[in-house]
Formats: sequence, structure tokens, C-alpha cells
Amino acid sequence: MATKQPLTTTFDVGKVIAPIFTGGSIAIDNNVSILATTLGENVVLTDPATGRNITKIEGDGELVSTMTITPSGTHLIVCSRSLSMKIYSLRKSSAENNSVDVTLVRTLKPHATPVVVLAVDRTSTLLATGGTDGAIKVWDVSGGFVTHTFRGPNVLASALRFFEVAGRATDEGGKKEGKRSKKSTDATDTDETGGGTTINFRLAAGFQDGNVRVWDLHRRNCIANLDSHVSDVQAIDFSPTQQALVSVSRDKTIIWWDTRSWKVRKLVPCFEMLETVGFVDDGHLTYTGGEKGCLRVWDTESGREVTAEQDAKHESEAIVGSIFRPEIPFIICTQMDHTLALYHPPSKANLAVAEAAQHPFRRVSGTHDEIIDLAYVTPDRTIMALATNAEEIRLVSTLEPKESSKQESWLSGDTPCFGQDVGLLKGHDDIILTLDTDWSGCWIATGAKDNSARLWRIDPSTDTYECYAVFTGHAESIGAVGLPKTVPQESSQAFQDPLNHPPPFLITGSQDQTVKRWDIPRKPQEEGKKGGLRAAFTRKAHEKDINAVDIYHNGSLFASASQDKIVKIWSVEEGEVQGILRGHRRGVWSVRFAPPKLPALQGQDGSISGMGTILTGSGDKTVKLWNLSDYSCIRTFEGHSNSVLKVAWLNVPKPQDQPGRPLLVASAGGDGLVKVWDINSGEAECTLDNHEDRVWALAVHPETNAIASGSGDSTVTFWEDTTKATQAAATEAAHRVIEQEQELENHIHVGSYREAITLALQLNHPGRLLSLFTKVVTIDKPEPDSLCGLKAVDHVLANLSDEQIFLLLLRLRDWNANARTAPVAQRILSTLVRSYPSSRISNLSVKGARGQKSLKEVLHALKVYTDRHYKRMEELVDESYLVEYTLQEMDSLVPSLDGEVVMQDV
Repeated sequence: MATKQPLTTTFDVGKVIAPIFTGGSIAIDNNVSILATTLGENVVLTDPATGRNITKIEGDGELVSTMTITPSGTHLIVCSRSLSMKIYSLRKSSAENNSVDVTLVRTLKPHATPVVVLAVDRTSTLLATGGTDGAIKVWDVSGGFVTHTFRGPNVLASALRFFEVAGRATDEGGKKEGKRSKKSTDATDTDETGGGTTINFRLAAGFQDGNVRVWDLHRRNCIANLDSHVSDVQAIDFSPTQQALVSVSRDKTIIWWDTRSWKVRKLVPCFEMLETVGFVDDGHLTYTGGEKGCLRVWDTESGREVTAEQDAKHESEAIVGSIFRPEIPFIICTQMDHTLALYHPPSKANLAVAEAAQHPFRRVSGTHDEIIDLAYVTPDRTIMALATNAEEIRLVSTLEPKESSKQESWLSGDTPCFGQDVGLLKGHDDIILTLDTDWSGCWIATGAKDNSARLWRIDPSTDTYECYAVFTGHAESIGAVGLPKTVPQESSQAFQDPLNHPPPFLITGSQDQTVKRWDIPRKPQEEGKKGGLRAAFTRKAHEKDINAVDIYHNGSLFASASQDKIVKIWSVEEGEVQGILRGHRRGVWSVRFAPPKLPALQGQDGSISGMGTILTGSGDKTVKLWNLSDYSCIRTFEGHSNSVLKVAWLNVPKPQDQPGRPLLVASAGGDGLVKVWDINSGEAECTLDNHEDRVWALAVHPETNAIASGSGDSTVTFWEDTTKATQAAATEAAHRVIEQEQELENHIHVGSYREAITLALQLNHPGRLLSLFTKVVTIDKPEPDSLCGLKAVDHVLANLSDEQIFLLLLRLRDWNANARTAPVAQRILSTLVRSYPSSRISNLSVKGARGQKSLKEVLHALKVYTDRHYKRMEELVDESYLVEYTLQEMDSLVPSLDGEVVMQDV
């Protein structure tokens, strides 16, 4: 009967919010199934419908200079500063996880200078590359060879655009040209009169000197040199219905060109440096984006701006690029702060849609910079508030849409996908250092370097996020804020309508070494009067910066932790010190009161009762648990190799689960690790490692017990509590092992050597395996033509997997080192060597960090001991001749029966 497996606390990585874009190029296919973004020297492929990472393509050590994906989604082209251009083949997997198989097709060196701009035609067959020296090349994507080479001015090529125009074949030469064009493009139509028309492929290029040049790919010559801009031409687009080309420049102008006469149709000053442009609504409208951070829409025919005048946004929100094609149902823009903003395409027929296009319906942060603090917000805890080393709080969705609504939700923006920005809390003038939430998740308090704290009200039902009150009075940065988390009575109005019942007070701690209590007004402050509140009390709390504050679960006490190595316990009403926690050898970074209804803890002097306990984390690499009754240290947790930056209590097990579940706390450190501790035993239950930088923030989901950790590497990891699943899997594995062991005993008993050896290898029982091989090798009547004695065993040994071969070689190495078991090992080794070619054994796929190095060591040990055994056998054979000679000589000296010595010939 299986014994009950010991309970082991386990957490596994569930979801991760990781950087996908750090500036540069983005690309998307026409099916909106692959979003390619630049991440330093790498390229990340993301599923736009779910926000999940498809794959990450490692770079060559140099930053990516530009990148694009073909409209068909079949190829990815990546150019880097190392002057290389890599073409990858993308093939969607048939698996349900919507994965993509990425294969490197070829690596080229397209230019003598870095490639800074790329363009692919609508058929996904031609690729244009532009270098910093002004050279333009056209490539066959699938073949990887150059089809055209054009020479522009000796300045950087800043924009490229393929487009097509219809050309009537009139004369004989034109007919021949049309035939050649048909052969090269396979795009010939017939007009109403029955005459043939050809689709001519052309390439427009914008340069840093303000010039725009247009080449005919069939004639291989420059057909237009458009010289009206006086600064960098940043983007070009073409409209076949309008027969117009539009270009924008950093000279703050938009120019529409007639592609039949190549004359300027309209030149409009827009009073901002523009970075992107495109035709929408079948060419009737034109959109632009630039340094003001606003998407502006213009009437193509009149050149008049359709959208209302907009205020310039912060410089970090400046638009630096965009993508739009008729096949894509939105405009995707990139901002200076690495945010991807999605806009609905405007329509001239409905000006209200054009007005709505001024505001993005979806935002996705390419990178969150350094995660300083985080917390679950909203009553259902489906939104994560992130303090990201910036002046605003980012609200990010942690909800995954249902499978049936993924594509619809992506296009409509109704249901946010995982990792999508759902709101920004703007108001602080400097970096936000800390945040805290109340019991309901509807209220967030923030503290920043602008010496102020703010209270925000979150209403997910209406997607409104407003600043409720501003608290000013500290002389330096606010590094700690705390809101009470006392849950009101279920029958009270405060419980049923938390949005209209703000928390009663706020505690703030600052670098000015003081703590303040603020009474929160019952009504929101007016915009012009925000910041006029006065603190209920101010106390000189510590001798150094205050890093953290926390409020007792009933709201009667609060704690402050400081760089002066101590923690103080204060009364909320009077602001008087109730106790001091001394014992840390470095500054204290985090403090957390124990949650309510915590079971009795076991200390050195028995169970702890009274007011409860409090947890602290310090720069001395330790976590300490304190008794609030006498302010003594109950237990110290040691294990981090760097400062402990954050501590958190995990959810208290339910009463029915308490006998079998430990009481757990989590700590995050500067070593990039998150540790989960059993507070009764003082031992680490598990260590969670998925970050590459300091882990500054921790949050625990109140229902699922999942841990969210935020790090300086810009990632947020969601750790799922898999304790129950691990326990169930361990119990099932134990039952399976017992069944297999019983089955092994049955096979041994009936003499089924083939099945017994297979099971012994699977269960990794070296003793039983040796016993089985010994019986096979020493069998009384070995089968003819068998390598080891039984043909069934020969068949088993000839059909092993790589892992089984390697495991058997390990066992043979051990047995071969013992002279008593060496004959069996040599017989089985001989069978193994004769059953496989040498290439199979030398190229075993061995798992583990050592890999082939381990295999080499095992084979070397087998060779050394085998040579030793053969040498010993040769010496025994030589000695046997001497013994035989001695015996023969002794026989010649045996006396005869009559006592005389009989001489015999040897």
C-alpha cells in the first residue's frame, strides 16, 4: 500500500509580463497573427490576440538596425549593426498553442554600411534595402539574390515604399514592355476597350537631404526626382485610387504628389516634426503622427485637417512610427516611450469616427522599465498596478480572454488581453516610488519624488481612473505609503459601495525622516484645490530615510521601517510610539503585519498569542519574525545572498486545511530570487528564480495565492501555487512505481527476462538489473547465435533509447570496476557494442548540463578498466604456462612403486 507523500510547497511560473519592444522597428502580417518587435539585439514574435510570446529570435550580438515581416507572414528579415541581413522562414505550427516554427534560410551582407530601412511589396516577393550610404537594393525574398541596384544621393536613406501603377501598352515597344512586365510581375489586366494594361512596380525612396526618388523596376531607371522637402523624409505612402504619393518630413510639412505628372498637388504646413504618414479610407484621408504625440487626420483632396486641434502631449508620447495597410483593421503607432498604440482607421463619410480616431482604443507597453512596486487592484483583482520608474502608474490587465473571443476582443478592444495597458494614472511630476491599496482594490495611494502623495479611485465598470486627493507637506521624497485594509461589515454601505467610501486615513513616510497621518476627505477635491489638505499629525520617526510603512489589520497601529536599522510601531490615533524592533544590522526595506485569523505560531518558548506578529526584511540579507506582545524576535530566516527588499504574507490556509498546510511568507531579494518560507520551521520551502535583476516588488493574490514579483529587469512573473497538483502527481507517481515494482517481481519469478530487464532499466534498479544479467550470462543452455545467451535479451539491448543506453553504460562502468562483476559487464558491453554502430553511441543525446562531456567520461572509464582486465587476463595466461611447466616437471620426479626414481622424457 502506498504511503502518503510528504507535503511540499511548490510554485511554478504561470504567466510573465516581459519586455517585447525597446525601440526601433515593428512589423505585423496581414492576418494580424504575428507581431514582430525589436528587443535590443533580439526580435520577439507575439500573438496579438492573446499577448502571449510566440518565440524569441536571438541576435548576433549587435543591435538590430531594422526589421520587417512580409505581409503574407511567411518570412522575417532582420538587419543588424554587424552589416548582416538574416532571412527567416516562418511556418505556423498545427498545434493548438498557435506556435510558429522559425528557420534561418540565409545570411547575407547586403551593403557595406548598416541597413536602416526596409520595405516589402504587397506580393511578399520583393524586398528593398536602404543603407546609410544612399544605396538602394531590391532582393528576391525567396531566392536571396539582388534584382535591382539603385544609387541615390550619398546620404542616409530614411524611407522606402513599393507601389504599383497601371500603364497602357500603346505602341509596339510598349507591348513588348507590357509582355516583359507581365512575365516579371504576373499582374496584367484588360481595360474596357479590350486593350491590355500592365501593372508596373515602382519603388519610392526618401533621403536625409529631403529628396524623394522614384524608380521603375521594369525599366530600371529613375523616373522622378522630387525635391521640395528641406529636411529628412521620414515616411512615404501611395494611394492607387487617388494616384497620389504623400511624403512627410521633419521640415514640418506634408506634400501630396501627383504620380502622373510628378507635380505637387498640396503642400501643407503642420507645425510639428512628422515621423509617419499613411492613406486611409481608400485614400480619401491621410493620417500623420509626430512630435506632438497626436494622430492627426487630413482630407487628401483639400489638404484640410479633419480632426480638431489637440494639445501637445508629453515628449515621451511622441509618435515615431506607424503601420497601416488596407488588410489591417487598425493603425498601430509606436511612441517614444516604447508604447504601441492602436487607433481605429478614420472615415471621411463619418466624421465622428475620424474624431474618435484621435484616441487609441488599445495600448501595449513595449517595456515597463524597472518595476519598483506593484499591487493587485479592482475587486476581482484582474488588473495589476505597476510603478515603473516613471511619473505615472500603469494599470495592466492580468486577464486572458476566452478562446472564442480572442480575435474579436483584439480588434474591438472590449476585452483587454493579458499584459495590455488599460489605464495610466497621471498627475505626479516625478518618479513614483511606492504604492498601496485598500481592502477593496478600488483605491490606490502613491508616493513620489515630487514630495507628494496621491489617492486614486479606480472604477473598472466605467474604465475611469481619477485622482481623488493630493497630499503635500513633506520636505523630501515620499518612499512609503499605507492604506488601512480593515474590511467593513458586509451589511454596511462601505462594503457594498467601496467606490463612494474612501479609506479613512493615509500614512506616509518620507526621506525627510518623518511620518504623517492624513485624514481622507469624504468628497473628492476640486482640481484647483488639490494639495490643500493638512496632516492630522507629523512625527519625527527615524534618523534616516523611511523605506516602508504598513497598517495593522484592525487599523489601530502602523509600522515604519527605516535605513536606521530599526522598525517602530505607532498608534494611529495619537501617533505615539508603542514599541521598537531592534536587531537588524542593516537598513530595513520592508515591513508587513500578519493577516487576521492567523493560527498560533510556535516559538522557542511555546505558542505565541496576544496581539500577533510582524515580518521584516533587511539589507542584512535576513527576514525576521517579531512578537508584537513584547517586541522580541521570534525567528530569523537566512538564505538570501543579497538585501531582502520585500516581504509578504501568503494567504492563511482555511481551517479545514490548516493541519496539513504550513504557514508561509515570501521574500524578494537583490539576488533576483523569491523565497517562500515556513514560519514555524524557519526553513525555505522553495526558491523561485525567473529574474535577472533585483526583485523590488511582491504581491499575493487574495484568492489563488499566486505570487506576483516585479524586478529591475522589466518583467513581472506570476507564480502559480502548484502544491496540490504536485502532491497529487507525487502520489500518483508513487502508486505507479509500486505497481511497476510488483510487475518486475512477477516477471523475475516467471523468468520473463525481456520484460524484467526493460522494467529494471525504466525503474533504475541497478542491483536487480545486475542479477538479471548474471542469470542470462550464466544460463546453463545458452541459445545458439545469441550474443549474451538469450535472443530475447539481445533484442531488448538492440532497441534502447538514447537515455536507456546512457544509463546502461553508467551501470556497466560501475560493474566493470569490480573484478567479481566484470565478466557480466564485459558480456553485456560486447552485446551492446555489436548491436549499434559506433556513430550511435558516440552521438547519444544526453540530457543535463554536462552533455557529451559525461558520455566521454563514461566511455573513457569503460576503456581504462577493460584494458586493465585484459592485461590481468594476459598475465594469468602467461602464469598458467609456468604452472603447467612446473607440474610437468614435478611429474617427472615422481618415484616408482619399487622406490626407484624413473626418468621420463619431457
